[in-house]
Amino acid sequence: MIRRVLTFGTSPTESIGERLRRLRTERGLSQRELSTPGVSYAYISRIEAGARQPSVKALRKIAAKLGVSVEYLETGFELAPTSARELVLADAELRLRLDDDPALQEEVRRVLREAIAASDTVAAVRARLFLGMAAARRGDNGEAIAQLETALDSGTISAAGRPDVFATLGRAYSDAGFPQRAVALFERGLEQTRRDAPDDYAAQVRYATYLSFALTDLGELSRATGVVAQVISEAESAIADPYTRVRLYWSLGRIAHEQARPAAALEHFRRAVAMLELTEDSLHLARAHLNVAGSAILAVELDAAGQDIARAEFLLGAWPEPGDLAVLRRMQADLAVARGDALEAVYRGRLAADAAGSEFPNQRGLALAAVAAGLALDGDPAADETFQEAVETLAVHGTRRERNDVLRAYGRYLRSVGRVEDAMDVLDRAADVASALQGDSIGA
Repeated sequence: MIRRVLTFGTSPTESIGERLRRLRTERGLSQRELSTPGVSYAYISRIEAGARQPSVKALRKIAAKLGVSVEYLETGFELAPTSARELVLADAELRLRLDDDPALQEEVRRVLREAIAASDTVAAVRARLFLGMAAARRGDNGEAIAQLETALDSGTISAAGRPDVFATLGRAYSDAGFPQRAVALFERGLEQTRRDAPDDYAAQVRYATYLSFALTDLGELSRATGVVAQVISEAESAIADPYTRVRLYWSLGRIAHEQARPAAALEHFRRAVAMLELTEDSLHLARAHLNVAGSAILAVELDAAGQDIARAEFLLGAWPEPGDLAVLRRMQADLAVARGDALEAVYRGRLAADAAGSEFPNQRGLALAAVAAGLALDGDPAADETFQEAVETLAVHGTRRERNDVLRAYGRYLRSVGRVEDAMDVLDRAADVASALQGDSIGA
């Protein structure tokens, strides 16, 4: 509930017109001097006479010229500072669902500064959550990490109550190339949820799947499989929520994909898609179709992959988030490589790399690999340098399977242009990565 504080000098029975007249005369202004475009002096006269109820737009313009808040001009009361911050944040959170207005974020930053100065921890955390979520939406992982880490460090956020915060921060860690930090975060979330909400199996599954994703990114497939298997054994009979089952299928699909078992991955991903089709969650359905497409390309089901990519593009709409756009364009490039279309592969791969920028280094590395493969198909010597850049990027930000795939592609390219010794060196590196990957798959 918003608390209002009576301001001295007002009467509880004072009407808007009476208040307007009093404020105007106190400031020595005539009705004509108070007028502004869209609010004539005759309009002001009718308000003061009680013959006209002012519009919200008029109230804002008049209040600005009088140097008071709209709230005070309308009611005679001012919001307490804490309530004023709450009102701004509630409005900002609602509007964020509709747009990502920079002016709105500046307003929240102002609220954050005020909250910090007033030691208003609740408002400060809420403002940081808003700014962190907004930053994640536009692909600014650095800002998202800074704001959400500080919010979580406040100790006021429950893992069971706000899995969306943990999920957003974990994804920012992974996209920024810090999968180890994502693993630690999700382990923390899973532990806290099991402790604080032992009967909330849906939340536990959610954290287990997040953790399995992060472990898969690190190439720790045995641990990823173990996490999913444990939560299934503990909660399978209690899992009725379709989203919870989608997360489990998605986890199993990603693990199989990393193990280079495309048929198994496809089976799991297609189950997730089938369940998401029953919901109205177009974003996650689009992402699921892109996962299906990736496994379909590995399984050389190229027509099916093309259909899934087209469906994902339609679902993402005209203005997808930067990370989703990078994945979409990169998947289009991978499909073009598989079809032997060099020009399309290079074009789509460069679009993907541009969309990934520095905020999504993993996707940038994969996009560069697709560009290099396209250049190689076209006999362009620039493929060598592009392959090297992709290898260097994925050495830091890629999974084991991704590093293995790009090294093998680079080795094949070097052999095709007669650089046999260099090719053997690169293929030896690929064999080392593949050995580690197969060892973990066996352990799984």
